Amino acid sequence: MTLSRILRSGANVNLWRIPLMLSLASVALFGLTVAIDALDAAGKLHLPVWFTMGGIDDARAILSAMLGCVSTVLALIFSVALLVLSMVATLFGPRLLSRFLHDWVTQFTIGLFMATFVFLCLVFLVTHADSHTTFVPQLSLITSWLLVLTSFGFLVFYSHRIAASIQNPDLIARIVDDLTPAIAGWHHREPSRGARETTSDEALAQASAAGAKIACRASGYVQEIDHDALVRAASRADAVVHVLYRPGQFVLRGEPIASISPASKKGALEDTVAKCVRLGRHRLLKQDGEFGIAQVVEIGIRALSPAVNDTFTGVACVDWVGDALLLAAEAPPLDPYWHDEAGKLRLHVRPLRLERLVKMGFDQLRQAGADNPAVSVRILSTIARVAPRVKDARAVTALMAQADAVLEGANDKITVRLDRDDVDAAWRSAKGAADQSDK
Repeated sequence: MTLSRILRSGANVNLWRIPLMLSLASVALFGLTVAIDALDAAGKLHLPVWFTMGGIDDARAILSAMLGCVSTVLALIFSVALLVLSMVATLFGPRLLSRFLHDWVTQFTIGLFMATFVFLCLVFLVTHADSHTTFVPQLSLITSWLLVLTSFGFLVFYSHRIAASIQNPDLIARIVDDLTPAIAGWHHREPSRGARETTSDEALAQASAAGAKIACRASGYVQEIDHDALVRAASRADAVVHVLYRPGQFVLRGEPIASISPASKKGALEDTVAKCVRLGRHRLLKQDGEFGIAQVVEIGIRALSPAVNDTFTGVACVDWVGDALLLAAEAPPLDPYWHDEAGKLRLHVRPLRLERLVKMGFDQLRQAGADNPAVSVRILSTIARVAPRVKDARAVTALMAQADAVLEGANDKITVRLDRDDVDAAWRSAKGAADQSDK
């Protein structure tokens, strides 16, 4: 495995970075404490008389007990972490694994126990007695005791965190919470100065089709686009970059990932495009709002599967999808055009439209819950509550298309008249809300 692949995978999912940093920090801490102990043993520094944990036998007994205890708990933490990951993959889906792997509490707990274990091993090595000298590093011993105490205190917090994070409502809500900074990131851009150049969508489409295509060098998901760097590079080359895929879409090796106009500027921008349009094996939420909704939907369709049949979790997913759509609807409209400081168009990207999020949010939940009256009614009531607050006419049309599909599915799959009446009443409410938003 090459270094670039290691770094790329490490940027996506890792469980070793924080433990490694804490282990190295423990080595540095040991160097500091043992240096002070060595100065005390040489008579150049005097620690307080009460600052002691006993003689050589006491020190070795204490270190042995702490080493055995910490190593056992460290193995237990790894076992619990793997068990939680296995359970998450089964109940919530493999796409949720990265959330638990990236959780700083899990990484810090493992790292703290590893750092404590490394520190204890080093202290055990220097604690010795022979016919000539006896060295008992009192400061290092007390520091070891404090590290063990801190580690076990953090273990309690880790247990609480795991117990809370695997609860369905908490997990779903945290996914939607992460959408807020992601949506803010969609709109982040350096301000341009001067009048902004205006270009019609038809002219941009023609320029993109006529431009020089840049082929993708490796297959993967578009994870992030460095818009500012592309704008600066395009400004220097006096060109326009058309990125043909948005974050979250999968690109095959050899497919055109960008178009450069005029075509003669391709050579000056090819390497920059390859660096600024970052691909990876996993989707990331940073610029991919569709991925956040997809995670909630995945939990919902697993809950509504015949193997699980958890209607309450399915209904909760519908509720939080509605909140996610509301977040996107209340954000400023996405501007796919990026200009330089002079106001000239330099970058055109594919925007993520709200109607696409509506389709992503409700399609699979509607299909999985077509024969479930509770889910159908909740989808329709969510549409009725969201539609009046949506200002995009195309998104409102998409919401009503989902409402019509729910009603059609209910008429085909739901056999009880009382349940069909409930669905029909919810559809009329959604229809009225959509009509009100059009006025």
